[in-house]
Amino acid sequence: MREHTADRADLAELRADCESCFGLCCVALPFARSADFALDKDAGRPCPNLRTDHRCGIHTTLRERGFPGCTVYDCFGAGQRVSQVTFGGRDWRTGPPERSRRMFDVFPVVRQLHELLWYLTEALALPAARPVDTELRRALADTGHLAEGIPEELGALDVAAHRQRVNALLLRVSELARAGARGRKKNRRHADLLGARLRGADLAGADLRGACLIAADLTGADLRGADLIGADLRDADLTDADLTGAFFLTQPQVEAARGGPGTRLPDSVARPVHWTTGR
Repeated sequence: MREHTADRADLAELRADCESCFGLCCVALPFARSADFALDKDAGRPCPNLRTDHRCGIHTTLRERGFPGCTVYDCFGAGQRVSQVTFGGRDWRTGPPERSRRMFDVFPVVRQLHELLWYLTEALALPAARPVDTELRRALADTGHLAEGIPEELGALDVAAHRQRVNALLLRVSELARAGARGRKKNRRHADLLGARLRGADLAGADLRGACLIAADLTGADLRGADLIGADLRDADLTDADLTGAFFLTQPQVEAARGGPGTRLPDSVARPVHWTTGR
């Protein structure tokens, strides 16, 4: 993998490349029987749908088979880094159990670091963030260096503490980016908006960091320039909503929501296929 530069990460390396991964998300991570998963699975145990070639045996029918949670997961490229770089292309199936366990422990750490690289790269592209440009570049370089660590270093890393430091900087970016927006004083940070009726709501420039918007009706809502980092949009209705200029919005968030042809999205994310196919 190419190294990140001082002013941006290589976004191609922050997108999942399942062909270069040993199916780590299907093994390392646990999940519980719920609306998102059809069965229970412990961390470190392969999903029964994982084939020997590390591909999913029901990939094209995950939603129909009760695994919508898999369709909205994104490792931000951590899978291929851990598989091909951190562990040098050594498959967890063929090595000693200790190496496999270490690989499974390291994967979620690198995933968090890659997610931070994504946010920091997006922040650097925001003109309003220029006052903290130096700090953002330093945080990007530091995070990239940590992601390049050897397994022992990654296993000992206090990733929560690093996230907290980066988050403080991203909060400053949010304040700068939303300054002047008419909704900038709409603080909905970590708000419980489960199933909320927000049809046509004016949330332009709002702070929705970490807000619970599960099954919220955001039909026709104005979310332009809103901060959506960590907002839970599972089953939220974004039909005809305007998210132009919304920032810190990731592909997993929009994949988990519902929308249609009238939903306007920022250029940083792609329109989910299931919005038009119904799958």
